[in-house]
This record gives sequence, C-alpha cells and structure tokens, in this order.
Amino acid sequence: MTMTLHCFGESGNAYKAALTLELAGADWTPKFVDFFNGEGRSDAFLDLNVMGEVPVLEDGDMVLPQSGVIQDYVSSKTGKLGGKSAAERREVLRWMFFDNHKVSGVAGNLRFLMNFMPEDRRNADVIAFQAARLKSALKVVETQLGRTAWLAADDITIADIAVAGYLFYPEPFTFDRKDYPNIGRWMDAIAAQPGWKHPYDLMPGSPADRT
Repeated sequence: MTMTLHCFGESGNAYKAALTLELAGADWTPKFVDFFNGEGRSDAFLDLNVMGEVPVLEDGDMVLPQSGVIQDYVSSKTGKLGGKSAAERREVLRWMFFDNHKVSGVAGNLRFLMNFMPEDRRNADVIAFQAARLKSALKVVETQLGRTAWLAADDITIADIAVAGYLFYPEPFTFDRKDYPNIGRWMDAIAAQPGWKHPYDLMPGSPADRT
C-alpha cells in the first residue's frame, strides 16, 4: 500500500520525512499542504493532526505526525537507515534529539524569520541570537564529522537525514558550507545516495510558486 506524506516543499521537517521515505525505497506519494494560505489551520487538517503541522504520514489506518516519529517508523518498517545494533540505535536517537533542540529547531525559525516573515517584522536582535545558537550547534556537528564519516553509525542513518535536512535549503539563514568543510563533505555524501533529491524537487511547493 502506498503511504501518503502530507507536506510542502518549504518545510525542512517535511523534507526529513520525505527524504527518509525516498532513501529507504518506500512506496509513498506526497500530498501538498497549502501552509502559506492557512490549510494547516483548517478543520480538516486539524482533524488529521491537532498540532496543525506537517509532516503527517498516512499508512493505511496509521496516522503519524512529527518528522522524527515518521523517520523512526519508516526505518523500522523498511529495516533501513536505523543503525545495525542497539548501541547504534541509541546514537541515532541521541543525534536526532540534538537536531530537534539545537539544529533544526533553530535553523527552521531562523530561515523563516529571514525569508518568509514580512520584512517589517524581522527583528535583528532575535535573528542575531538565533544565528549564534545555530553556529554553536553546527560547530558540534562539524567536530563530530571530523572524527567520523557519519553521525551515528558507519553508514547513513535517519540521524544524518534529520540533522542535514534544513542545510540543503538555498534561502539564506546564516549557514555557509564553506565555513564547515566536514559538514560540506558529509552533505555531498548524503546527496550522492541513490534516490536523493533537493527538497523542491522531492515535494510540491516552493517560494517560486508564490512569486
């Protein structure tokens, strides 16, 4: 049965779920959520996910919100991208929790503030604070990737997909690959995986659609 991912291209969290599905070789299809026109706050969508957020995965009667939960489900269902041992699985979870709080949780807000928030509402002090937080977190990732090829195991896992998700977006949010050579090498290795696609090629919806 084909799984359905409710998503839109600009969402880095949706991209993590979509890329996990793609790299795991899962049978799935995207369903566009018109977030910028308020679909996430509609009664129909809130019935699907009370949090009003993408991504949401439907697999038969199973409805799963939240990118990390979806990644874990896909990894468990396909037997791919989850590590080869209990110890590796714990490392996967460690980096996914780190991403949630320190990387994507900051990069997503920063990217939104700098690109999608109306210009007259962009607070320079908030942007500077978030940028400093992101830089600190990326230094941790850069250090780890100076020691290992992948974050949590000897091959790509959902942890790598989670931490890298927002970094593939082209909009400026103070991240520059040239400042992080180990992260740059790692991103190239992710992009070299069979099935990898840019977020705007993998899911419907992009800033160009609204210009």
